[in-house]
Amino acid sequence: MRIEQAIDEYLSHLRVERGSSPLTIEAYSADLADYLSFLDECGISDPNRVERDTIAAYEADLTERGYAVTSIDRHISVLKGFHRFCMREGYAKDNPAASVRLPAPPEKLPDVLSIEQVNKLLEQATGDKPAQLRDRALLEVLYGCGLRVSECVGLDMGDCVFSEGFLRVVGKGDKERIAPISGFALQALVEYLEHGRAFLAKPAKPTSAVFLNARGGRLSRQSIHAIVAKAGVGIGVENLHPHTLRHSFATHMLAGGADLRVIQEILGHSDISTTQIYTHVNRSHIQEEYLSAHPRARL
Repeated sequence: MRIEQAIDEYLSHLRVERGSSPLTIEAYSADLADYLSFLDECGISDPNRVERDTIAAYEADLTERGYAVTSIDRHISVLKGFHRFCMREGYAKDNPAASVRLPAPPEKLPDVLSIEQVNKLLEQATGDKPAQLRDRALLEVLYGCGLRVSECVGLDMGDCVFSEGFLRVVGKGDKERIAPISGFALQALVEYLEHGRAFLAKPAKPTSAVFLNARGGRLSRQSIHAIVAKAGVGIGVENLHPHTLRHSFATHMLAGGADLRVIQEILGHSDISTTQIYTHVNRSHIQEEYLSAHPRARL
């Protein structure tokens, strides 16, 4: 059987037996038509003549034509299904696409703020009202200590060991660690605890939580997200996420010369490979600095 006939049979199988939607059939048909054109150029018309190297060459061709990794992944997935169908129906003796690995998705680097942006973000957090003192302390702790939102929510008064310069943090999996706190973060948190928290607390609803809402209860995750997003708008950053401050903390620590193992310990990562993502972020900043500063880095 010729390849084009096998493709027609496969699309019919998807439509009738698998009940695939018209949009799915249309997408598969387009991908297989592109594959058929490639095989025509290779002089291949019989499914039995397709080898693993043929599929690999097609994958390389897609890359050369500028297809995104996600698009290549979809094309190869379609081919795996098609050649599996050909083997099952007896149109080919084996599946040449079975051992072809799908391309690895590109590693998504976390969003980070520049040091200048962080400074603007924190410098604009002013005011001496209880909620303003709380918000400034929250932003300083998120960036200054690299805490997760859930860790800020769960922070209790007994976790603040200022005499020794650390916060006791309960992270993922209820794992406890210490996070150093000093400088602006310590100053802002102490100021909030001394002059802001007491005005937010309600005697009828005692709580050990550090960060309180207007009703005297523990500040929620949603509220922290809203506080950070609002602060981001003030410096022209839409939809600023609290985790971006944690990413920025780690990136700036690494850029400042901190050891990766120390950053891992502070962030509470169980695996060093999780922390290593920040080495890539740091390299991207190096590249940006190089391109902007070197007189012959750009044409």
